Amino acid sequence: MRISRYDTNGNRPQGRLEKYFRNIQQDLKLFFFLLFLLCLYRVAFMGLLANFMGSDVGTGDILQANWTGLRLSLKSAGGFTLLSFVLVTLPGILNPRWSLEKIRLGIGTAASFLLAVLFEARFPYYEEFHMTYGLQVMQGVHDDRSALFMTMVQEYGLPWRLAIAIVLTGISWYVLRSLLTRVGTAALPSLARSRQILTMLMLFLVTVSFAFVARFGGGVSYATGINWENAGVTKDEFLNECILDDVQGMYRAIQSEKRMKAGAIYGVNKDHVREMAEQEAKLNGNTAASGDDIRAYLVRQAPGAKIAKPKHIFIILGETWAQWPMLEKYEQLHAADGIKSLASSPQGYYTQSFMPNGDFTSIAITGMITGLSEVNVRANYQPRSFKEVYPTAMAPQFKELGYQVDFWYGGTPSWDNIRKLALAQGFDHFYGYPDFQAPKTNTWGTNDRNLFAALEKSLGDEPPTVHLIMTTSNHPPYNVDVAAEGFDLEKAKAVVQEIIPDASDPDTLALEIGHYWYMDKVVTEFVRETMAKYPDSLFVITGDHAVRTNPGPKPTMFEFQSVPFVLYGQGVTKDILPANAVGGHTGIAPTLINLIAPKGFTYHAIAPAIGEAPVAFNRGYWLSNQVMGQVENDQTESLPGVAGGDAAAGRAQLDTYLPMMRTLSWWLLEKGTTMN
Repeated sequence: MRISRYDTNGNRPQGRLEKYFRNIQQDLKLFFFLLFLLCLYRVAFMGLLANFMGSDVGTGDILQANWTGLRLSLKSAGGFTLLSFVLVTLPGILNPRWSLEKIRLGIGTAASFLLAVLFEARFPYYEEFHMTYGLQVMQGVHDDRSALFMTMVQEYGLPWRLAIAIVLTGISWYVLRSLLTRVGTAALPSLARSRQILTMLMLFLVTVSFAFVARFGGGVSYATGINWENAGVTKDEFLNECILDDVQGMYRAIQSEKRMKAGAIYGVNKDHVREMAEQEAKLNGNTAASGDDIRAYLVRQAPGAKIAKPKHIFIILGETWAQWPMLEKYEQLHAADGIKSLASSPQGYYTQSFMPNGDFTSIAITGMITGLSEVNVRANYQPRSFKEVYPTAMAPQFKELGYQVDFWYGGTPSWDNIRKLALAQGFDHFYGYPDFQAPKTNTWGTNDRNLFAALEKSLGDEPPTVHLIMTTSNHPPYNVDVAAEGFDLEKAKAVVQEIIPDASDPDTLALEIGHYWYMDKVVTEFVRETMAKYPDSLFVITGDHAVRTNPGPKPTMFEFQSVPFVLYGQGVTKDILPANAVGGHTGIAPTLINLIAPKGFTYHAIAPAIGEAPVAFNRGYWLSNQVMGQVENDQTESLPGVAGGDAAAGRAQLDTYLPMMRTLSWWLLEKGTTMN
């Protein structure tokens, strides 16, 4: 019997070469469709959030951003298309009879859905963090997922954004299916059929070359192409973030996480840890330090008590307690009247030259507990954190001074492993809202009033205690009835529109300011009532981070990052610390020890006390008492109320302190106390 060379429809089956030629054309359709989608979403995002663009941006800048973004998106579109090439095109060479077109359509549809979801999520993400996805994404992986989900539903419009993403996916599916099924492909030239091996080789080389150029973002090497690290080619930060499509933004987040975990973060120099330790000891005046134990180089001596030893010490980390509402330009909002009254009191000290440990609540808390700078090695998930106490941890050192050390949190004790970390690092007690039987009033826990009411009840018969307190109310979803608390929300909306005219959503910003006001009010009431009952009290008031609530689409670096530092209570005077003293979270414990410990008391710290170093920093930013800048570039600005400022001198000091503090922090987290 002779086997027919035609199928049941009378069509001649395709050979391997013909099948490959057709499949690579289909792959190209998928590639250019996804590339178009990425570019379309980029342009749409630029247009819808155009108010984040600088006033000096011109048409040339926008065109440059889109051209560079197109080149970068070759990588993203190519990545999805590679799946089609591997799962559809290559199998077609092995057996031309296989029909795998549905797989290609499925890959394109899945990619379209992912791009649509990321596109929708990008809007609230950018409005909060001013980034096209970054390390905050990785922080979310470790966060309370149920609380995070409810926040996205209640605050960020997850249901309607997801519905839009599904509609966009449906449109994308229809267009892509039409491209793949209704738009024909070119036939293989007759000459090519007569030289099949040569043609196949040439086609394969062309395919590889195309993939190579796409891989390097329109270049032929890392140096000539575009990647997420060198894509910021315009003078405008918003446009530079728009250049990164959502896939590249997520890739940046993942790669940044990997690099930082490996110590590949700016300033960490694992090969020079001994040199960094010796430098630390020299700056401390610790000339006797020697040997392989890093602890010997971290020893500091208290200069002698400046105030009587308080019975109660309260370190209050206010959720998103940014410093910008305290500035004169935002005075009409009256959001920070409470903390400003404490700062201006005869018993208060305040400096604006203060930085949080990072951009997340857990980074602030872990920095306070461990005394270590952020190097993105999460202390709250690091196995070493639960086997040994870091020499710089705050709790054991306050215990040596005769204090009990407790943690009070308005949220869930299990959140982000914080209770486990605190207890492992020497805290005596950890109280979350279920422990003091407060009602759950929001997704994350109970409100600030319930938190401080529970704390107040515990003060009467407790021994001398240091309290580390983390509030929760000034956080999405913003569900405190601020009007019932006395905040005039309608007036706040009018003021926002008057003094922040470029605010993208004045109503939402006014509501956020109302929650800031509520936190400020509750904390101030607690401080004043506690001082009246227990005059031997000392308070530190600061914020866990500033990033989230911004005064408009283009905040200054100071507005975006800085948090306040207020010292208030027994023995505090305006000159208890230097005027405009520079500091950060990890310097709070050394500062308190220096204020209350007897002369010669020894303790361990990497961070200097507030006012002892000329610069402070976190992951991306630094400041002196004159200027503020970005860690990994030369961009700087003067601090509020400061004319000019020596940016070069500040940068030089940063290059001394940052590598030292980051390298030693990373080493303790990853290697322990032995330097070998």
